[in-house]
Amino acid sequence: MTLINTNEPNFKSVFDELLGRGKMDMEHVSSIVKGLIDEIRSDGDSALMTHIAKFDRWSPSNGAELRIDAADMKRAYEALDPTLKASLHLAYDRIRTYHEKQLPKSWFDTEANGTILGQKVTPVDRAGLYIPGGKAAYPSSLLMNVIPAQVAGVEHIVVTTPTPDNEPNELLLAACHLCGVTEVFKVGGASAIAAMAYGTETIPKVDVITGPGNIFVATAKKMVFGEVNIDMIAGPSEIGVLADDSANPSHIAIDLLSQAEHDEMASSILITPSQKFAEACAAEVEVWLKKLPREEIARKSIDERAAIIVTSSMEEAVKFMNEIAPEHLEVATDNPFALLPSIKHAGAIFLGHYTPEAIGDYVAGPNHTLPTGGTAKFYSPLGVENFMKKSSIISFSRQAINEIGEACALIAHTEGLGAHEASVRCRLDV
Repeated sequence: MTLINTNEPNFKSVFDELLGRGKMDMEHVSSIVKGLIDEIRSDGDSALMTHIAKFDRWSPSNGAELRIDAADMKRAYEALDPTLKASLHLAYDRIRTYHEKQLPKSWFDTEANGTILGQKVTPVDRAGLYIPGGKAAYPSSLLMNVIPAQVAGVEHIVVTTPTPDNEPNELLLAACHLCGVTEVFKVGGASAIAAMAYGTETIPKVDVITGPGNIFVATAKKMVFGEVNIDMIAGPSEIGVLADDSANPSHIAIDLLSQAEHDEMASSILITPSQKFAEACAAEVEVWLKKLPREEIARKSIDERAAIIVTSSMEEAVKFMNEIAPEHLEVATDNPFALLPSIKHAGAIFLGHYTPEAIGDYVAGPNHTLPTGGTAKFYSPLGVENFMKKSSIISFSRQAINEIGEACALIAHTEGLGAHEASVRCRLDV
């Protein structure tokens, strides 16, 4: 695992490489993705079934076979181990409670002259949720995408997920039943994104697409943006940790590995002002690696995409972490809340020695669909507002337009828009 001090001559080059961690080479897949999208737009279900046969190793004969039956979802739910079922319900309840607090409100403001201004907030009609299902299945991602859509009031929710060898993940099916989702389709990759963006004979066109995925999914979302809205273009998972000597190096080591085990391209970055802690944590990473069932994936991520940076102070550590703008940020210090005002860029912030990033993936409540690759500088976590839109409300009285209409007409006249000017002036009392 790379361990470097900020005063070393090659630090800038190492740090610049970390800043480029989220760059996805979309160019080399863009022609493939465009071809898949064009085929879906042209041939609908027929293209979908061809793509499934090619990428997921099974051959549906008609559109109906793409749909997962609600009875299968119910059966999977009822077959759950009671303890696991209770855990899913706990996650569902906590996630819903958190997202209900995000619900934006419509509002109106009345001025003395009779002007009424306001904002009307309404949900989109249809939401398309992409849930990964290649290397692993993620029922937690289903909860994190479905629940804010439901809280927003979306009436029509469509879920797509790849099912290699036509074998849906039973826990994912159970989670669908728990959430009350009824339209779930066995379609993955760029093909699923295209199907939801443009619609096919079986899969309806939606207004917004959310959910994580690989580079093909991310590229497809980028290409269909504008036809539909999207949540974000997310890359490989990542974690940043700010820690001092009060942290447990074994705990921080396994926290770093909790992201490394996701994907060979995942990034794990620790920044600390303590050389002693940095060295202890690096040693603990090696201890933990040998115990992981996904050791091969995690080791490649740690070897190629991880780093421990030793700074001259915690202030310097925070400065560099803000530049990184990690997807997940753990603050494992003696007084983590004291650093919170200085933290400007992070998808989710985990404060204290007993708040591992993994708790946020499942049961804490906040959404785990987060901006990656430094995009936390301008993107927010997935939330209720991703499934809503705002309309401005304007109502002028006769008194109001007489009071400020002349200013409006003058600006319109200056811009050379005569009809704009006239539409106001014709309403003014002369």
